[in-house]
Amino acid sequence: MRSYRSRTGGEMAAWLQRLDLAIEGMTCSACSTRLEGALNGARGVADATVNLALERARVHVDPAVVGLDSVLAVVRRCGYDVGTETGVFHVDRLATGNVSRRVEEALRALPGVLDVKLLPARERVEVTAVSLMVPDAALIESVDAAGHRLIPESSAGRAAGRVHWQTIRERYDIVAAALLSAPFVVQMVLSLMAGEGGRHLHLPPWVEMALAMVLQFGFGLRFYRGAFNALRGGGANMDVLVSLGTSAAFFHSCYLMYALGDAARGHLYFEASALIITLVMVGKHLEARARRGAAAAIRELLALRPETARVRLPDGRTEERPCARLAVGDVTVCRPGDRIAADGVVIRGEAEIDESLITGESSPVAKGPGDAVNAGSINVDGFIDVETRAAGEDSTLARMIRLVENAQAGKPAVQRLVDRVSAVFVPVVIGIAALTFAAWLIAGAGFEQALVSAAATLVIACPCALGLATPTAIVAGSGAAARAGILVRDVTTLEQAHGLSHVVFDKTGTLTEGRPAVAEVELLAGLGEDEVLRIAASLQQGSEHPIAAAFREEADRRGLRLAEVEHFRNNVSRGIEGDVDGVHYLAGNDRLFRDRNLDLPPRELHRGGTEVWLGAGFRDGYALLARFALVDELRPTARAAVDRLKALHVKPLLVSGDAGPVAQRIAAELGIGDVYGEARPEDKVAIVAGLEDEGARVGMVGDGVNDAPALARASVGIALGTGTDVAMDTAAITLMRPDPRLVAAAIDVSRRTLRKIRQNLFWAFVYNVVGLPLAAFGFLSPSLAGAAMALSSVSVVTNSLLLRSWKHRHPQPPT
Repeated sequence: MRSYRSRTGGEMAAWLQRLDLAIEGMTCSACSTRLEGALNGARGVADATVNLALERARVHVDPAVVGLDSVLAVVRRCGYDVGTETGVFHVDRLATGNVSRRVEEALRALPGVLDVKLLPARERVEVTAVSLMVPDAALIESVDAAGHRLIPESSAGRAAGRVHWQTIRERYDIVAAALLSAPFVVQMVLSLMAGEGGRHLHLPPWVEMALAMVLQFGFGLRFYRGAFNALRGGGANMDVLVSLGTSAAFFHSCYLMYALGDAARGHLYFEASALIITLVMVGKHLEARARRGAAAAIRELLALRPETARVRLPDGRTEERPCARLAVGDVTVCRPGDRIAADGVVIRGEAEIDESLITGESSPVAKGPGDAVNAGSINVDGFIDVETRAAGEDSTLARMIRLVENAQAGKPAVQRLVDRVSAVFVPVVIGIAALTFAAWLIAGAGFEQALVSAAATLVIACPCALGLATPTAIVAGSGAAARAGILVRDVTTLEQAHGLSHVVFDKTGTLTEGRPAVAEVELLAGLGEDEVLRIAASLQQGSEHPIAAAFREEADRRGLRLAEVEHFRNNVSRGIEGDVDGVHYLAGNDRLFRDRNLDLPPRELHRGGTEVWLGAGFRDGYALLARFALVDELRPTARAAVDRLKALHVKPLLVSGDAGPVAQRIAAELGIGDVYGEARPEDKVAIVAGLEDEGARVGMVGDGVNDAPALARASVGIALGTGTDVAMDTAAITLMRPDPRLVAAAIDVSRRTLRKIRQNLFWAFVYNVVGLPLAAFGFLSPSLAGAAMALSSVSVVTNSLLLRSWKHRHPQPPT
């Protein structure tokens, strides 16, 4: 039997296919739990997670065993459906028979495409596909392979448009239901004011029945349909409770009309069924609006993706091209107000770029030739040409969307417990309602009192609040973090980050700017300053280290002509060596030269900078040529970052490959007590492992390749988005701008998210624990129970929604 999960970390096997589906028809956590169980029990499904807040399912399947159609069949057997969306595209010469045939065949061959409608006269094609399954890029590539060009016309915002019209329809339904319910409210108020003699103020029984019938079997049809689908699928959900409670009140009133005739006036319960349906409709609408607000981060990121770009051709002309067709090396023209089409480098022009939704930085950033720009950021002013370095799914924006989706789709451990409770919640409530009915009858209270109390018990119980408590908080928290420039890989990271007790900082590029500069040159062998710099910079041509860049920049500033380097060798965490002009040279720290049995004279370091020695190798040994002092300035926010961690009661530590005295000076300036200098990659791993062996929860912050092992070993690895791809791929959290204060912000938003989850679960449990007995003992009418049930879910989602206002702030340093 094939193993679907890896042996380390439980990750899904790489050969599995991931299906993301928009699920329609779920009303409460009992629905999501039942669907998740059915999917996980299906043949060929390795793992399935259903998120009620996002109304999505993520299913990992073995493509050799099961396909999309089989997964859709499972969803439909459970009584739900999968959302679809339709896009309109332009195709040249579609009226030609061969063209239309090839285009249609290419599109229909894609998994997830449900229908293709050709409009040859208008050179348009409408493609209906499973929502989330078929991106425009896949459609364009399939038609490209058939030798034709597919240009999206109306893909932007079609999902948002569908939600918009759905919201408008819900509002119309609520207004209509409210108008039909208004007479019941008026008669209830008038009767209460008139006291015992107010029964004559009630509507005639046949009028009450007519109004209630429209509500019960018109607007309430959705609850019957949902209940039928749930029961057919072998489970029960909120719709079952609402349908049972309202049906009991409605049909009992019908019986009273038949038995008592006009004397039933004032003794009917039509208003209970009518108001319950209306209030539940209002509650579900408010809940859906709040859920959409919590999930706004994904929509904001999706809205950043431009559809087309102006591409500069080799002859100087420009053509408009779908962004999905951009390739590395293409030069795009970006005018004021345009969004950057793809990740790239400015090669011509200057402009102010708004990167706020990418990095969280509110102020526009000046960009000129040589500066990197990200897809989705906005050109505020100026004209620039951008050479594409990464497009489509490889862009920073696409990575951000994937990370946020991963974080929002996952389930923390506490949610698994809630799911188990939700799975039995509705049957237990039905049992309690049955006991309530029987108890009132045995107590001699009469059939009506027993029925009303049982109906109230059914209606007030709400599994929705339980089911929404965790996912809405995670969606809102991860979205708020993304807006601040903090990308969390998954929900497990969000759980672990809140408990961090120690944070280990790498120095270079993390707490410092990562751009060291040559500050001092000391000559030791009679060669001139320019000559030793020329040798050192030539030698450093084979290295991508920031120190190597500092030497090359200084040589360029002085106009020095560099020589080729041969037999280059990198000595990790020590330095480099190679042949320049036929002579073997070494450049590095004191450990490199101690390894060659060469004693170094003691020197006072310039401003606490990094010390680099240059030596030449001869037959009789090595000779020192020069000593360089390089200074890498601290980031302006480094001290505040350390102070913020201390305010959160998290202990900061510093590790650095630099010499001990250099690391000590930096740590003293920042107020860090625990310092480790001359640390190699394996030393960083050992430091992190040692702390965790002592019971600490450790976060590691770095940006370089040499930090990757420690980032992977830590409880939570945190990488700067300006660092290497290796570091970002390894880390669990990525900071989209090089501001170390975001480390504390990530911990803070994690703690606030977990706090919201606990609050939501507490109130959801308390609500049911208190509400069920009140309804069972007759202290709540069915109408009030329906209002309370509707408000419970809204309150939980609204509490989660408060996380959207979270912003990282600057707490006062501890005294």
